[in-house]
Amino acid sequence: MRKRRALTTVIAGAAALIAATLPGAAHADTDKAGQSKAAQAQAQAQRIAVDLAASEGPVLHGANGALYGLSDDGVPSDAALAPLKLTTISQKPEGGAQHPNGDALTVSKSFFRNGGDDVYILLQDMYTQWPYQDLGIDDYLPKVEKMAKDVAGAPHSERFVYVPFNEPDQIWYKLDSSDPAAYQKGRDRFFAEWKTVYQRIRSIDPTARIAGPNEAGYDTRFLPEFLTWAKANNVLPDVMTWHELSSGSLKDFQSHYDHYRALEKSVGISPRPISIDEYANRRDLSVPGQLVQWVSMFERNKVYANQAYWDAAGNLSGNVVRSNIPNGGWWFFRWYAGMTGRTVKVTPPTANAIDTLQGLASYDPSRKQAQILVGGSAGAADVAVQHVDRDLFGSRVVATVSEAEWSGYEGAAAPPRVLSRSEVKVGADGSVTVPLTGMKVMSAYRITLTPAGTGTPRAADVPWSASYEAEDPVRATITDGQVYTQGTVSNANGYAASGTKDVGSLNKPTSKVAFDVDAPKTGNYDLAIFYGNQAGAPSTQTLTIDGRPASAEEQTVTYPSTLNWTYRGIQHLTVRLGAGRHTLTLAHDKGEVTLDKIDLTAATTPAASSVSYEATLADPSGSPRYDYSSAAGVGTGSLELDGPDAAVFDVYAPRDGYYTLTPRGSGAPVKLSLYGTTTTTAPERALRLFLTAGNNRVTAASATGSAVRLSSLDATGAGDTTGLASYEAESGTLGGVAATTSSEYASGGAYVGSLGAGAANNLKLTVQAPSAGRYMLIVHYANNQRADGHQYNTNIISRTADIAVGSGAAQRVTFKNTWTWNDYWSVGVPVDLAKGANTLTFSNASSYAPNIDRVQLAPVTG
Repeated sequence: MRKRRALTTVIAGAAALIAATLPGAAHADTDKAGQSKAAQAQAQAQRIAVDLAASEGPVLHGANGALYGLSDDGVPSDAALAPLKLTTISQKPEGGAQHPNGDALTVSKSFFRNGGDDVYILLQDMYTQWPYQDLGIDDYLPKVEKMAKDVAGAPHSERFVYVPFNEPDQIWYKLDSSDPAAYQKGRDRFFAEWKTVYQRIRSIDPTARIAGPNEAGYDTRFLPEFLTWAKANNVLPDVMTWHELSSGSLKDFQSHYDHYRALEKSVGISPRPISIDEYANRRDLSVPGQLVQWVSMFERNKVYANQAYWDAAGNLSGNVVRSNIPNGGWWFFRWYAGMTGRTVKVTPPTANAIDTLQGLASYDPSRKQAQILVGGSAGAADVAVQHVDRDLFGSRVVATVSEAEWSGYEGAAAPPRVLSRSEVKVGADGSVTVPLTGMKVMSAYRITLTPAGTGTPRAADVPWSASYEAEDPVRATITDGQVYTQGTVSNANGYAASGTKDVGSLNKPTSKVAFDVDAPKTGNYDLAIFYGNQAGAPSTQTLTIDGRPASAEEQTVTYPSTLNWTYRGIQHLTVRLGAGRHTLTLAHDKGEVTLDKIDLTAATTPAASSVSYEATLADPSGSPRYDYSSAAGVGTGSLELDGPDAAVFDVYAPRDGYYTLTPRGSGAPVKLSLYGTTTTTAPERALRLFLTAGNNRVTAASATGSAVRLSSLDATGAGDTTGLASYEAESGTLGGVAATTSSEYASGGAYVGSLGAGAANNLKLTVQAPSAGRYMLIVHYANNQRADGHQYNTNIISRTADIAVGSGAAQRVTFKNTWTWNDYWSVGVPVDLAKGANTLTFSNASSYAPNIDRVQLAPVTG
């Protein structure tokens, strides 16, 4: 959770091998002989084996939770929560004073609404201070009584788990003391107070599940004594909890797990569910290649696990950008959530080792799918899959390889790129080998195996791309800046950075970083800049190419604020380069920006940028049929929907706007449902639909009940804004003390503030609807309200506004903190409008609403 101390740190029998080669990106990372380190690593391919016949039990999806992962009802958004199929979260009790948000009963509404299972309540987070002020059991017990009554009377009370004490080895009881007398004194006090609190909870909530002892680490001294005593006193925890919060956990957890299971047997108690209710360091969160290491060991042992809360609440421990935008970590967890059937044995090159190639795999005979997730190492690897059932898969399979790249904590990430789709023969011994080359240490990779039907899978379109580190002495020149080291094994709670280094202190008029880059041919390139900014407002740098200003629209690069200078975000822009070597220079202009790296990627045409979302990997409902008779297109077959069957696709939009969605397949007309509206089209015919920035849940079903066969849902476009109407907030009618304030950062040079804290302090905007129907209202806002400082957590506060159309009932909308008052984010709100003029009212009778810059309005169906 919130640490106070330094943390200690494929069998070669296949008749043909899939050509699953990952594109080798150019890196400024060479040895003295000039040979790239990546090329050296390729020479020795690692081997990771997957045995589809060695079942480990049903997929648990237990390791996808987060401590304070939800801050409010609506943060994160439903569209960000639902796809991840969360099993557990850990939150504070309702009204708890440790943090300003994250109340268990409040956030349980969205958690349960989106399929969540259990909410763990950290009862001691009722206290204001960290470490918790020790006021004695007489002060604590009345608080426990109130919390238990609140939970017992709440909807779904059976899905809450009480955690009476948090890290008792360090808080109140000092069970980590090396002095035997001090340890015994703390132990005996803990025993007495555990029993008192345990029995008081049960007296109020007789069926309560109680978890503990919840130490900061696995404790071989205390646990045998605790379990023996708890059994004798009939106060055993229903769920066993402890934390794994050091980089060493990647090495030690298996021994901890084995020791505990043996301890249960020796004490004579039945096996308990295990919840590692805090895991991972800052350097792991948001990083797919790190996360796969943690998740694989927890899933293998079928334990529940929640990522730690090191920074800000409400972003699933650094995996959701703003409220609705996925980053690379989110896509990894989306893959994990999509695994079905049972997990199977994976044998990595080195077991229980820090920062090494690890993986997990699932096998679902009913869907005829195997999915394999690997990561944690650069270079090359042979993924050797054993016991591929030829009776089920046939003599050939389609292997699809995709990559989830690290995009930073706050960097939006497009759907994982498909690197290859290829057919491969299954060996006589039931083996298939998938070779991976050019792996990136911060990326995770997914391999799906499905039966190969007739036809040939569409070849993957992988554009040229190269990465350049800001600290690289060969390919980058730093002027008036400083190289900093981040997120290493020895500094595991440092923030993640590409190459574990970045360049900061670029705050002088002469500060700049010049990158020497190579363009393979003349054309447009996407320039992705990985950065940090804690200036309190958007910061800017000047971009020059070969010493000359870039085009007018490119010359100034604007960087939105990030949580802090190491909390990485990404800014994208397009540059045009001729073939050959160029120098791209980013120089100080206003504010202060830390530079991590830049990625240069050949730009693709709109048609080529279309993303295909495979139907057989979507979330199904009903009883659809998985059909692999054809391998054409995405290669993973088709999903046959009829009657009540449906498939839900997670469709990414880089920005608010219109996109073309095309259901690929045949059969009956298809109805697509999005944001409460449904529209119908024939297979292979496109629809123009409005998508909000980030993830959009689109449901596909048969429009007539007759069978429709879908291979994919294709999304094309970059967010067309044709048809959007825009209204500046200051053009509306202000009530009460609501006021217009000038701002250079607001779209029209002003915003409306002092909204709320009284129903009269409102904003009314009149908008025009060309026809009656469902519209998407995009609200651009700023909010930087914060509570008193915490020792290391950032106590940001969301604000809410009640938005009403005409005289209709208002809907409450949550607006997450935007890091500064000078940064404007957007939230999409579906509304129903009558044809013609409609009055929108923004208000909040009880507390302040966010500052409103402008709103945009567009019909969902374009």
